[in-house]
Amino acid sequence: MARNTKSSSALWLLFSPYTRNSGLKSPSSPPLALALATAFLGSTMVLTSLRAQEKTAPMSMDQQMHHHHGDVPLVTPVYPRLGRAPENAGGALVTLEQAQKLAEETNPTLRQAEAEIRAARARQQQIGLYPNPSVGYTGDEIRGGSVGGGKQGFFVQQTIVTAGKLGKSREILGAESKLAEMEAQEQRIRVTTAVKMAFLRVLAAQEWLEARRDLAKIAEDGAQTQRELMNTGQADESEVLEAEVESQRMRMAARMQENTLREEWRSLAAVIGQPTLPLATVAGNLESGWPELNEEEAVETIAKQSPAVGIAETASRRAETALARARLEPIPDIQLRAGMEYNHETLESVPWAKGWEGIAEASVEIPLFNRNQGNVGAARADLERSQQEKTRIALTLRERAATVVDEYANAKLMALEYRDEILPHAKKAYTLLVDKYGKMLASYPRVLESQRKLYELQIEYIAALEGVWTNGLALEGFLLTDGLEAPARPGEVDRPIRETNVPMPERSMSPGEAMPRP
Repeated sequence: MARNTKSSSALWLLFSPYTRNSGLKSPSSPPLALALATAFLGSTMVLTSLRAQEKTAPMSMDQQMHHHHGDVPLVTPVYPRLGRAPENAGGALVTLEQAQKLAEETNPTLRQAEAEIRAARARQQQIGLYPNPSVGYTGDEIRGGSVGGGKQGFFVQQTIVTAGKLGKSREILGAESKLAEMEAQEQRIRVTTAVKMAFLRVLAAQEWLEARRDLAKIAEDGAQTQRELMNTGQADESEVLEAEVESQRMRMAARMQENTLREEWRSLAAVIGQPTLPLATVAGNLESGWPELNEEEAVETIAKQSPAVGIAETASRRAETALARARLEPIPDIQLRAGMEYNHETLESVPWAKGWEGIAEASVEIPLFNRNQGNVGAARADLERSQQEKTRIALTLRERAATVVDEYANAKLMALEYRDEILPHAKKAYTLLVDKYGKMLASYPRVLESQRKLYELQIEYIAALEGVWTNGLALEGFLLTDGLEAPARPGEVDRPIRETNVPMPERSMSPGEAMPRP
């Protein structure tokens, strides 16, 4: 009897659509569908009550319940939704504010930037100090024996720096101090943006994991249904194997997503500066608060207001000061020397030594052959290069920003289409099939297929949301997204890597993934 009950349930799953084809659409049609199924299989099939059939119907997802209303089996539709991971978390949730605060305290690049500011200020102080005086011994016509004579004494020597060269040197190092401060500001933007993006990637990975687990349950439900149908001869072994393969693929995809979630968490922990931070659930909502940007203005804003542009301008002013300093170098400094010597030579009239005598010297270097012309030419070339660097950085930022803006626009378009059109239509189609299933006008495998498509669309929606967030945050952060890139020193401010980010590594695409990770 148990086998007949299971066979009757499987027959109802298959043959309920035939009642629709014959025009029987009322709740009284289930017995006719069963009668048609019984006639098809022969007199060996024993029919039982619909309530007994429902008890053997295959179960769906954990949240989905089969229940009854009179003689008509009903299925409560279960829809995908975001935010379940924080709701199911057993421990405390990690917020974005907590992650950012921790990064401010422990990210090593911020400490490096602060140290570079102190170093630049110390160099500025050092280069502006006046040269130290020299003190020495002097002797001349030194003799020994009974005759004696000669001169011995001491002197003090001082270099007088002329033409304001010390002031210009201080200006050069002052510009370097300014560059170090601007680099520190840029590094804070870089770390803040990197933490936000890593945090949102973890949040998206959580949502992906929930959706993939749901898909795995749906696939297992489909495999169980095919096994039930094979028991009654309504499905062959190939159909069962195909369903089981799909179920295995979805389970593997869910496990791979677990690995991806751990990977994203490790990335977040590294950017924060706490690599041993234990895996935790993050709090947030992908659907609200995403960056809203004007796509046309975003490129102009980055090209004109990026810290990289300001750094290039400061570097150009530093080069101008360096050229002015090089032009002052041929103006000679004054060397002054003064002291006292004791003259042991005796006077002609009396046998006494001449005694103490003063000495004084002053000298300048004649810029006859070396007028610092080579350094002046090099400084002039450096200035020209720095001016072109401003243009290059602006153009590079426009190029990179245009690409990211395009990705942001596409992701936003997809997110809005999925949210407002595609997902509502898919939910409605799934709901209608569930309703038809309750009226025995659709088979249960069709319900599962509709539900599977709905969750696959949800995964694509999550990918679009992540794209909106990550590209939007990159644009808001002036494309500075690598929170572990070492801050540049003042002499390295125009290295190519500083005005953009290091590309993120490609993620492995899970089986059945509708679209690659952004």
